[in-house]
Amino acid sequence: MASLSCSSDLATLINHTAAANYLCNQFDSISRKLNDATYAVDNTYLLFSAYLVFAMQLGFAMLCAGSVRAKNTMNIMLTNVLDAAAGGLSYYLFGFAFAFGAPSNGFIGRHFFGLRDYPTPSTDYSFFLYQWAFAIAAAGITSGSIAERTQFVAYLIYSSFLTGFVYPIVSHWFWSGDGWASATRVDGNVLFGSGVIDFAGSGVVHMVGGIAGLWGALIEGPRIGRFDRTGRSVALRGHSASLVVLGSFLLWFGWYGFNPGSFFTIAKGYAGLGYYGQWSAIGRTAVTTTLAGSTAALTTLFSKRLLVGHWNVIDVCNGLLGGFAAITSGCAVVEPWAAIVCGFVAAWVLIGLNKLAAKVEYDDPLEAAQLHGGCGAWGVLFTGLFAKREYVEEIYGIGRPCGALMGGGGKLLAAQLIQIVVVCGWVTATMGPLFYGLHKLNLLRISRDDETAGMDLTRHGGFAYAYHDDEDGSSRGVGLMMRKIEPDSTSPSPPAPPLSISSL
Repeated sequence: MASLSCSSDLATLINHTAAANYLCNQFDSISRKLNDATYAVDNTYLLFSAYLVFAMQLGFAMLCAGSVRAKNTMNIMLTNVLDAAAGGLSYYLFGFAFAFGAPSNGFIGRHFFGLRDYPTPSTDYSFFLYQWAFAIAAAGITSGSIAERTQFVAYLIYSSFLTGFVYPIVSHWFWSGDGWASATRVDGNVLFGSGVIDFAGSGVVHMVGGIAGLWGALIEGPRIGRFDRTGRSVALRGHSASLVVLGSFLLWFGWYGFNPGSFFTIAKGYAGLGYYGQWSAIGRTAVTTTLAGSTAALTTLFSKRLLVGHWNVIDVCNGLLGGFAAITSGCAVVEPWAAIVCGFVAAWVLIGLNKLAAKVEYDDPLEAAQLHGGCGAWGVLFTGLFAKREYVEEIYGIGRPCGALMGGGGKLLAAQLIQIVVVCGWVTATMGPLFYGLHKLNLLRISRDDETAGMDLTRHGGFAYAYHDDEDGSSRGVGLMMRKIEPDSTSPSPPAPPLSISSL
């Protein structure tokens, strides 16, 4: 009887063990499926955001094309294509490694050159694609500042250098887990106990592109005819307001990948903090982005109406983009009402810098340095003033300082000011000598004759479309050039055909 009891107990134990193993295996299987589903959702979200940011290149292309004169349309469109293409190779070979090649030191990354030993268990190719889209956005900003007068080879050189070295170093400082001023340092040793909060890149992207363009435009000098002999500003208007508006709306659309997409993941909660999942913060970021841009657009509309006496759609579009550039830093950590303040001030920053640019005879066809550099700097400063404590802790961790005007003292504000200074210094120290060297080698600016005739005709084989602009004084050079290749103008012209319904 005892042996039967032992056998029964043993059988029961075996059955229980088998049942426990079965249940554990089922839980493991469910856990793996949940992890796989979470990974798929997050990866899809990041890829979709990368596609939106890349679509901003089309917005930049349309904005640039509409903001230049028709005789330079082919040129500026080609430079936008090459910003993406040349930037893709340079970021693949060098840029991504310098930016996120961990483990590394606080200044520069040193792994993943040519994506060697990548992906890793914590990051995938989608992260590379997203960061590449950001890098070429910075290069696209710079191309607008030096439009209509820059040699093609200079575009290739500066674009590759900016996306392969200058921009990646800045993104490493403020966004990587090893960066000396990053708010997400893996060792927790953050600057001033805060780190720099530049969530989507008012400083990292917009200031870098804007300051690089500033130096390029300063070293090149203004376009022919931009200022008269007395120094008075002469408007060289872009040829298509329609393209400017189209480009602005495309950029607006892409900004929803630029700012909300910078969370990288969406299937995440905030355990122990009493908040909703990350999707709530993503939605808030989209709202603050929208409100800042809208406020800046309306502020610019009415301000310019008072200053110049008419409603100008080009100014409104630039104001809109200035608001977006400013909110990009603090979009995830501020209240919607604060985003309205951000947009309002950004509009006046842009207006003031444009006034200053005209006074010092600085020529930027797209106002890129003023818009991205100036409004981007305001956005970095704005975050140090208005970041809300619960939102900062929600994203960066408990105990982090918040904005100075939100009861957080001056630690975050000090970190933000340091970012402004070091970004200005780094871009000046790298892009300034590059543009100056190109200038000394006669590789930067095109000849006076080519600029007068237009680069489409002299460098790209012909105009983008039929071109005639009586208001553009430089078009007289085009007429002289065209007459050299036309038949003798003294010969009688054939009579005009009679007008008919079919000819209309």
